[in-house]
Amino acid sequence: MKKTLLLCFLVFLSVFTGCETAVTGRVVDIADGDTMTILTRDSRQLKVRLHGVDCPEKKQDFGTKARQYTSELIFGHSVRVEVMDRDRYGRSVGIVILPDGRNLNEELLRAGMAWHYKQYDRSPKFAALEFAARKMKTGLWSMDKPIAPWEFRKMRSKPASRESDVKSDYASDASRCNAPTTTTGAPCQRLVKGGGRCYQHS
Repeated sequence: MKKTLLLCFLVFLSVFTGCETAVTGRVVDIADGDTMTILTRDSRQLKVRLHGVDCPEKKQDFGTKARQYTSELIFGHSVRVEVMDRDRYGRSVGIVILPDGRNLNEELLRAGMAWHYKQYDRSPKFAALEFAARKMKTGLWSMDKPIAPWEFRKMRSKPASRESDVKSDYASDASRCNAPTTTTGAPCQRLVKGGGRCYQHS
């Protein structure tokens, strides 16, 4: 009786917390090299983020190639996901096992399609796979100075804020050209900073 109650409690706890140690499903979507969606056996769509690796972003060098590489290996196939965590976006983070038993996380590192994401993983094997790919200049390591995805994301966000600041400053200090008319006799409509004339009237 006690064993039955304990088993029921563990099952309830697993469902309540959304924690699953392993999930099997067919891959129905590939967002990028390290993110995908699987359709589980009970018809749930589960978004999965690979643990310990970080593939190039879509707009980054090798981003499309990494996505294609992952797609060729798993799209439309049934895979097993060994769930290790949930991220802040609600995705299941884990290891994806291919139909032939290979580890997708490791295959991406081996093919030079991903960085070892050391901020979240300390696996010596992952580190060794990245080192070997670097040494052989495999995949993205064939580039002179590949930029890590986490650095690329930072770089992409900073220019946007600076550009918006510049636009804001310009708008607050802009006025119409004070030259009365253009050469055609129409009022000049060009914006100039700090007043004054546009280049046509200088």
